[in-house]
Amino acid sequence: MEKTYDVIVVGAGTSGMMAAITAAKQGARVLIIEKNKKIGKKLLMTGGGRCNVTNNRPVDDLVAHIPGNGKFLYSTFSQFNNYDVMAFFADLGVVLKEEDHGRMFPVTNKSKTIVEALLQAINDHHVTLLTNTVVTKLIHDGSQIRGVRTETDEFSAPSVILTTGGRTYPSTGATGDGYKMAKKVGHTITPLYPTESPLVSEESFIQERTLQGISLQDITLSVLDQKGKPIVAHTMDLLFTHFGLSGPAALRCSSFVNQELKKQQPVTVALDCLPAKSHEALTQELIQSAASKKQLPNALAGFLPERLMTFFLQQLDLHELVAEKASPEQLAALASLIKGFSITIVRTFPLEKSFVTGGGLHLKEINPKTMESKKINGLYFAGELLDINGYTGGFNITAAFCTGHVSGKNAAETASYFSY
Repeated sequence: MEKTYDVIVVGAGTSGMMAAITAAKQGARVLIIEKNKKIGKKLLMTGGGRCNVTNNRPVDDLVAHIPGNGKFLYSTFSQFNNYDVMAFFADLGVVLKEEDHGRMFPVTNKSKTIVEALLQAINDHHVTLLTNTVVTKLIHDGSQIRGVRTETDEFSAPSVILTTGGRTYPSTGATGDGYKMAKKVGHTITPLYPTESPLVSEESFIQERTLQGISLQDITLSVLDQKGKPIVAHTMDLLFTHFGLSGPAALRCSSFVNQELKKQQPVTVALDCLPAKSHEALTQELIQSAASKKQLPNALAGFLPERLMTFFLQQLDLHELVAEKASPEQLAALASLIKGFSITIVRTFPLEKSFVTGGGLHLKEINPKTMESKKINGLYFAGELLDINGYTGGFNITAAFCTGHVSGKNAAETASYFSY
């Protein structure tokens, strides 16, 4: 097997495959090394196995949906953005469709379609693919990258791109190897934490599974600071589970919960079940509905799922009341609970069971225009290794594809200055 290349990519995930294809399109001789038997293992799992490849919204909106250092990506997105990702797949013959919130999926509804298209492009551009192989070390002379060492071989190249992923889903091979390699050549790794992760609560109603399985649409979930002020709020769907809270609203709040847990234990989240109604309007509606000889839970049946309404009424000791006996003050207190139910969160799921890794390679040590290391010439990074994290909905994968493209393009350019 050839031992000398222009560009070596370590990790054949989302960003690695894009980096390899882009570098090869520039005319570079590219080797991509993957520790798994097959490429794109995590990509096959994304979007519930359907692969949410990107999101169809303006770049400023993209950045707003990447709360973990999204602004670092302005330079990347000026070179290659979500629209370019869509065009890239169109060129590969993959037809995409748009779903709610701008999420783009292959019309086949299969992640396999995306991985197979990327593999086809890798083959079409004569990229050498080496699977089942672990890179153990970066070879460099202190200032310039020279290649990589695997368990059995050494490969030379003036450009190396690390795209080994974060620490989520270790079953996909994402065990943090890239962080260790980067650290050995002088890079700083900011603390890693789970994001896009379900929220764990030890409240008695969670432990007793009182609300388990209740699903709420378009609620607002807020994360509160130590003074009870909202740090962030998301209006999306929510699911009560046997361990706490899941669903899009909980996942989106999780990175903020984890940051806040460093300052206070536990962290409180506030649930507004009916964010479209003001407290006053809701109180008036409750008063009108309670003008009835029915039991109060029955009179108020249309406002919330039955079990949740019964639970709220029990909290206020109103559940056995005849509706017309409820005072305006009692119904105003119910409105307060519906619009501001506090739940304490003790932790999120661990990194290994979360969707996205927060933290990573310190961005001050990476050139945002090229994705090149400021410590070692010819060393590039892309994807989840970087200290960048977004919400679910195609934002992390977009960041991975786009940083992969920029690193691949610039790594090939750097390599072109070297001749063997």
